[in-house]
Amino acid sequence: MRPHRTSDIRTSGLGGHERPHTFHTLIQERLFERRVVLAQGVIDDELATRTAAQLLTLEALAPEPITLRLACPAGELGAVLSLADTIHMLGVELTAIAVGEVSGAAIGALAAAPSRLAYPHARFALIEPKAEPASGRASDIDTYAKEYLTRWHQLVELVADATGRQAEAVASDFREGRFLTAAEAKGYGLVSGVVSAGSEAES
Repeated sequence: MRPHRTSDIRTSGLGGHERPHTFHTLIQERLFERRVVLAQGVIDDELATRTAAQLLTLEALAPEPITLRLACPAGELGAVLSLADTIHMLGVELTAIAVGEVSGAAIGALAAAPSRLAYPHARFALIEPKAEPASGRASDIDTYAKEYLTRWHQLVELVADATGRQAEAVASDFREGRFLTAAEAKGYGLVSGVVSAGSEAES
């Protein structure tokens, strides 16, 4: 029995039926074959689950490095933290590269990666994620508020650990709204280098 190759993986729907290829799925498959995962859009449960599944599949296929490209202008706290857990638990080398805007809670997905880079025109915005409006009994609203604060503090600690900054300072930056260029993100500690033409990164 021959070993699996990344190129053996095909996009399929329920019941094993081949799903019609779109331009987007073709791009995803070509990148997947090169051990590149693209997370693009708001990190909600669907995107977090799909991205985690691709990362875990690549890990299972071969003990070789994986590149995660992020272009995520926002994220839901629970979904981001779930994806961050998967990134932390990977047993292969992973490099996350910010290729567009990475903002709000989505910063946590970047911070979770052991190696982090940015394209020259990537943008970052430390903005406190909005809590979804809660309704119902007072006790339900109180429970929801406590859960939100717990996840919020987990995000702050994640970014603080990655950047080497005090959690209080990171929380203040999120609350006030801090915008960073790729070079400024390097100075902040979010990334270790800026990718440039002809080189892996400017360190």
